[in-house]
Amino acid sequence: MIDLPVVNKKEGRQRKPDWLRVKLPMGDTYRNVRSIVDEYKLHTICQSGHCPNMGECWGAGTATFMILGNTCTRSCSFCAVKTGRPNEYDEDEPRRVGEAIELMKVKHAVITSVNRDELKDRGAAIWHATVRDVKERSPQTTIETLIPDVRGNWEALEVMISAGQEVVSHNMETVRRLYRKVRPQAKYDRSLEQIQRTKDYGKRTKSGIMVGLGETDEEVFEIMNHLVAHGCDVLTIGQYLQPTKLHLNVEKFVHPDTFAMYKEVGLSKGLDYVESGPLVRSSYHAERHI
Repeated sequence: MIDLPVVNKKEGRQRKPDWLRVKLPMGDTYRNVRSIVDEYKLHTICQSGHCPNMGECWGAGTATFMILGNTCTRSCSFCAVKTGRPNEYDEDEPRRVGEAIELMKVKHAVITSVNRDELKDRGAAIWHATVRDVKERSPQTTIETLIPDVRGNWEALEVMISAGQEVVSHNMETVRRLYRKVRPQAKYDRSLEQIQRTKDYGKRTKSGIMVGLGETDEEVFEIMNHLVAHGCDVLTIGQYLQPTKLHLNVEKFVHPDTFAMYKEVGLSKGLDYVESGPLVRSSYHAERHI
């Protein structure tokens, strides 16, 4: 297996390897999903996060909905979602998300949000209302919530995860050594504790990391050990892709064989399910592990 180092050239970023090529979005189903998202004035992490799988997922009739607006109070150096002072949240948003999921006849819905650190409850009330509305309108739909760091507000966490969703995800994003550079407003051990508390509440737990930021294989194995020790059931591993020149550089393009090795090691360490590949994102094929 050969991981490709990235050489920063004056004329621009290195061309991506063939295994990172994606199809352009197209088709009636894609257009229908886009129409519903636009009609209900919803945000999706697919768009805000510049996800490379948007064409595939929307073409299959699914999307990852992002609630509480599209402006984040954090300034993570890998993320394409805009940073700033968010507007007041929309109390009607839970209804619109519920109606959209009902119209799309989604079998497994993934819902995420920006960080709302300025809110006392971190947006927990809207989280709870959104999940409840989806469950009431589409009781057959299973739900995965990809929740932000609540900064140790464990009462808010309980509100977020107590609405009936089947899976609760919280992404670690990277290894311990790179946390200050990649997630300057987050804490490695606090995120592990959030996953443990979610597991103790009785939820199926999930997390995700990126590679290609300069981590070593040994550090990837270490975070797997930490996640298993803190009750994580499912792990996704994907290639970091630089969204703009203002974000962190890609240190290397990780070969698909390395991703396959990560999956084998993760399963051997006790994770129930590992989705690992260059284009894998936290909500990619999320229905597979239900």
